[in-house]
Amino acid sequence: MLTLHVLTYISRFRLLKITVLLLAAVCFHPSFGQEQRYTFERGLMGSPFKLVFYAANAEIARTASDSAFRRIEKLNEILSDYRDGSEINLLSAQSGSGKWIPVSKDLYDILAVSQDISAKTDGAFDATLGPVVQMWRHATRKGIFPSKSEITQALSKTGYKKLKMNPSGRKIILTQKGMRLDIGGLGKGFAAEEAIKVLRYFGIKSAMMDAGGKIVLTNPPPGTSGWKINISNGSDSLKTLELANTALATSGPTYRFMEYNGVRYSHIVDPQTGIGLLFHVRTTVISPDGTVADALATAFSVAGIARSKKYMKHFSGSEVWLVEKQDERVAEWSTLD
Repeated sequence: MLTLHVLTYISRFRLLKITVLLLAAVCFHPSFGQEQRYTFERGLMGSPFKLVFYAANAEIARTASDSAFRRIEKLNEILSDYRDGSEINLLSAQSGSGKWIPVSKDLYDILAVSQDISAKTDGAFDATLGPVVQMWRHATRKGIFPSKSEITQALSKTGYKKLKMNPSGRKIILTQKGMRLDIGGLGKGFAAEEAIKVLRYFGIKSAMMDAGGKIVLTNPPPGTSGWKINISNGSDSLKTLELANTALATSGPTYRFMEYNGVRYSHIVDPQTGIGLLFHVRTTVISPDGTVADALATAFSVAGIARSKKYMKHFSGSEVWLVEKQDERVAEWSTLD
């Protein structure tokens, strides 16, 4: 006859065996420990925004995406020059007043990046180009070409050196009356970076935020070496890159342009002439930061190949693929591997 001690030992052994089997069943279930891919899309800032990431479950994914999109909507309320009551428009309305205006951290931060890039590219990027942009929006709607005097007058109200910044209290002054800020050239990149910050708060480590062609990437999708991103030279040449923990922005007149008397003018305006670019085809910039990538895609488009080669020394860690076409001659410059 088995003793009570032996019976107890057998019972414990059986319980341990059952526990091990249960743990094995759970741990090796296909859904255990595996993050699933989720995709969310919304129209924001006048463009389609696409968010792709990997999360433990649908509830976390939905909460994280909603929070990320709310962050972008909040930024749009601050940065949109289309909204009369936006913070950036209220700041522009006080241009020439001689007053230092306290602004939010978001507005101060994006203008700080803008001013830094303006200085490093001799003004090829300029957030004070609002009066010229407004003029061209009106011209495009009416199908007319602005007169030389209109262009000259609009340009007289621009110039990044007329925007002054004071980090003490985060204050801005626009020194000339009639100035108007437009951060469309880097706003989507900034929004994409901020959305990624929200996802990190939820513990999401593998994500892609595509803000109308301004893309910010974190860790690669599980089991891969990078996110597969297709980039083009604007015609027949295509590159597929595997990227991670970086940002990418592309600028070109493929969809946004004005055609007048058989001439196509890009939506990207040269701050020196006040006129849309004529020879630019496509610029793609890869950079560690989405805001910088977005702004450089515009700056290099304006500067062209020769000047951009000189400016690149200021932006270590960035790469560019720039294509220009004049008549039938196509010129390309690429630092991509």
